[in-house]
Amino acid sequence: MYIIYGIPNCDTVKKALLWMQKNKIPFTFYDYKKEGVSIPKLKLWSKQVGWENLINKKGSTWRQTEPTIQISITNEKAALNLLQEKTSMIKRPLIEKGEKVISLGFDANVYAKTLIK
Repeated sequence: MYIIYGIPNCDTVKKALLWMQKNKIPFTFYDYKKEGVSIPKLKLWSKQVGWENLINKKGSTWRQTEPTIQISITNEKAALNLLQEKTSMIKRPLIEKGEKVISLGFDANVYAKTLIK
């Protein structure tokens, strides 16, 4: 089963959830804003997609972060610590199956190619 990680009030996450429902693809939703996310989980994702790709630099959380903090994010450890502290800064949605990242972000074409069997 797929796990969709995100926050429920995010428009991009809402699009992904709706797409999954319309295509009758079973999933569970993990709200990492409420439930948090562990450093080991972030490391697992980072190994698969790169720590740079996990940071949502287009979002308001990143834009509202002090510039001195932004420029200090130069390596995986710094990035993952920040993402654990500010989970809404994680690019979303992240779709995982069996600890493998299937998709990061929402793209209906990518979903159609990777999620519909």
